[in-house]
Amino acid sequence: MKQKSFISLKTKILTLIIGLILGIVLLLTTIYIYNEIQDERDKVEKLSLQVVKTLSFLPPIQHAFEHSPEDAKIILQQMRTQVGADALRITSKEGKSYSYPTRGSTISNVYDPINYKALTFGGYYLKEGKGVNGPSYIAKAPIVQENEDSEKIIGVVTAEFSKKSIYKEIWNKLHVVLFSSLVVVLLGIWGGILLTKSIRKDTLGLEPAEISSLYRERQAVIQSIKEGIVSIDREGYITTFNQSAKELLGLEEADSGQLLEHIYPQIGMKDVLMTGESKSNEECLINDKLLIINVTPIMRKEKIIGGVASFRDKTELKKLVDKLSEVKKYSEDLRAQTHEFANKLHLLLGLLQLGYYDEAIAFIEEEYGFQKSQNEALFQKIVDHKVQGMLLGKIGKASEKKIHFTIDENSSLHQIPEHIETSELTVIIGNLIDNAFEAVRSMDREKKVSFFITDLGQDIIIEVEDNGEGISDEQISVIFQSTFSTKGKDRGYGLTNVKRAVAHLHGEVEVQSEKGKRTIFTVYLPKEIKGA
Repeated sequence: MKQKSFISLKTKILTLIIGLILGIVLLLTTIYIYNEIQDERDKVEKLSLQVVKTLSFLPPIQHAFEHSPEDAKIILQQMRTQVGADALRITSKEGKSYSYPTRGSTISNVYDPINYKALTFGGYYLKEGKGVNGPSYIAKAPIVQENEDSEKIIGVVTAEFSKKSIYKEIWNKLHVVLFSSLVVVLLGIWGGILLTKSIRKDTLGLEPAEISSLYRERQAVIQSIKEGIVSIDREGYITTFNQSAKELLGLEEADSGQLLEHIYPQIGMKDVLMTGESKSNEECLINDKLLIINVTPIMRKEKIIGGVASFRDKTELKKLVDKLSEVKKYSEDLRAQTHEFANKLHLLLGLLQLGYYDEAIAFIEEEYGFQKSQNEALFQKIVDHKVQGMLLGKIGKASEKKIHFTIDENSSLHQIPEHIETSELTVIIGNLIDNAFEAVRSMDREKKVSFFITDLGQDIIIEVEDNGEGISDEQISVIFQSTFSTKGKDRGYGLTNVKRAVAHLHGEVEVQSEKGKRTIFTVYLPKEIKGA
């Protein structure tokens, strides 16, 4: 299937950063231009009024219409140069005017209401209108001539400041702003590239879509695992756990974010976070369950950033081991039986080839009689086929080891109760028989082992007897411990497994022994468990 295309993280981040920077730059530039226009306007308005006020009080300006028009022109030229006005003009009541840069004097009959107000009322006025260079700010001030006993208005001073010059000044300043904005945009792009590289490094080069896909897959995998999984961060707080962990540990959704050490200190997660050493296959009792725990630290750049613990119910592992042991025993016992029958067939073939027909017939009758008695007890009185198969294997194994193994003709086994699993029953029977075989293995006299089982009454009774050297009273008290064995190193687990299986089924096991004569193991398994 074609993978759905997606926008890369780098493209998203750079687009966002560039868009934000451009938006901010545009907003700030707009605000800057607006403020500059207002500031320049206020400045020009104040300057124009100040210029016309100043000119209106100068004597050469006041006497320009009567005595010194040239002096007035010089002053207008100097003032215009100093303040940057587009035009300065003085106008008499009669309409005669002198201006700079326009030379000469003119008579204007054009009615100007602002001039009229200045000449009539003597105030200072400012307006926006059309000047010599287009739209301008125009300021006017009356020229007042003072006599000895009176004052009279003889004319008006006009100053024009073109709006174009204001905008030109703002544009010159805007160059610096635009250049700075360009630098900011370039720095933002460079920073965005570095940021995306850092993020991709932290995400191992994965895109967000890939990370979300991996997260969903991880959650599915974790939830599908039958083992309990719990992960913690570097501080020991729970970050993730699956459904199996809920069932095994009794965790709730509210436990997420809690310290695992406070909930189950026996796990020892704090030690793993401090030392960085893993724990493998350690047994731990939690909520009355014996669990097998494995703990592994999570490392990044040789630093511990968390840990993962897995939990398995030892009961399930025990069942699996018992199944494997059962299969292994079946295999060994069947191999022994096959080997024994092959030996008997070879013996029979040899007798026939040598012409000892009577001996061959006697051997066949002897074997037939023994097998008939064994098979009658095994197949007619013991119904469970798995127990039958195991006992058949033990018969072959005993024959191979030259042990006289018999099944008591009074044995009987019908329906096994539901609470007794076949694997547990075969663990008990198989280990007791194997232990009896070991007890008589090195004897010089005839080696005998007998087996008896019955389900008459309220209990299933299993009895295994051997004619070995027996067990002392001191040894009887410790034979069910896993560390005890008389057969060498790495032995002694058979009777321990028997004891555990019997205890799990709420039964009892008894041992009777006569030194140098015999040993009898008797197991009582109740058919019904009270209160179950």
